[in-house]
Amino acid sequence: MNVLNVLVVEKHDGEGVFPLFAKGAAVADLEACNAYAHWCSCVIDGYETYVPDAYVVDGVLAREYNPTEFVAEKGQIVALVHIVFEWLYVKDAHGTEGWLPASKAMSV
Repeated sequence: MNVLNVLVVEKHDGEGVFPLFAKGAAVADLEACNAYAHWCSCVIDGYETYVPDAYVVDGVLAREYNPTEFVAEKGQIVALVHIVFEWLYVKDAHGTEGWLPASKAMSV
């Protein structure tokens, strides 16, 4: 299997660590995000967070979801797991995973 690596071109701090939310978890207060198309602010299990709109069907999560953002330093290389709209889900060599804005990375 080929792994696509990306280079972090701008530091990213993230907005905290979140639990893995189960498929079927209720999503409340869903509101479109002004900064990123197809992303919404919401509340899941009492946590204020963001979610891709495609992950929500009839007010519940259609899949497992962890909104934790990847804390990255400029110059760091990480493996791309998948892309959802303008965000990359990445993983480092230590197994740490999370979301990174695509604007803060480039393929290498």
